[in-house]
Amino acid sequence: MDTINKTMNHEIAAMNKQDNWQTKVLITGGAIGAVLGLMTSWLLIRTARETRGGPPAISTGDAIKVGITTIGLVRAIAALGDRP
Repeated sequence: MDTINKTMNHEIAAMNKQDNWQTKVLITGGAIGAVLGLMTSWLLIRTARETRGGPPAISTGDAIKVGITTIGLVRAIAALGDRP
């Protein structure tokens, strides 16, 4: 029975380590995404203020281009997890 308890404790510790790295990746990715989003918004505001003096004029075509580029970037980042 003691051997079973030791084995179970070892398995639980291994599971906690797995959850630990996943949590770190989620928190780090979320923080980086938030910072990049804020920086991008700030740059958009600054550029619009300097060139137009008001809110930016974003066309539907421009929004679609940015969306497609963003999807490509997300796929490239997700592909990093496939590396051995």
